[in-house]
Amino acid sequence: MLGIGLFFVGITLIINGWGSLLNIDHRSLALINLFTGSLSFIINVLYTIQGSYYEAGTGFLFAFTYLLVGIIYLFDLDMRIYGIYALFVAINTLPFAWISWQIEGDPIFALIWLIWGVLWFCGFLDAVIKVRFGKSIHYFAIACGIFTTWIPGIMMLTGIS
Repeated sequence: MLGIGLFFVGITLIINGWGSLLNIDHRSLALINLFTGSLSFIINVLYTIQGSYYEAGTGFLFAFTYLLVGIIYLFDLDMRIYGIYALFVAINTLPFAWISWQIEGDPIFALIWLIWGVLWFCGFLDAVIKVRFGKSIHYFAIACGIFTTWIPGIMMLTGIS
């Protein structure tokens, strides 16, 4: 199930990045965020039912990210609430990276957690602290979408990894 979630998170990051670069109305971008957030929510409810609480807990971070962004975009709400949430998630990526590396023995996924943490932290800096990254943050979101979620998602779906 993780592969499915990562696959759609990837395309959502790519769409959000390109959408911002192309100045697409956020209400239009809300749809993919709501679809991906809902899909991720359902996947993580299934993980919870199966008793896979670590997978569910970490996965709900993604579900709520995209549901929150989708609702903020749809209703033109204050983005600072996302920024505060993104800081919470960014902080949590540190122990998850450590768990991936030291407990699960997966240094690649540990690195991916850290990259996601940087992206979420940039969301905090942008929305709350008002650091202006210019277009670079959108290119970073696209790169994260391609290399940390979409490609790993495809690899998981096809059984390559």
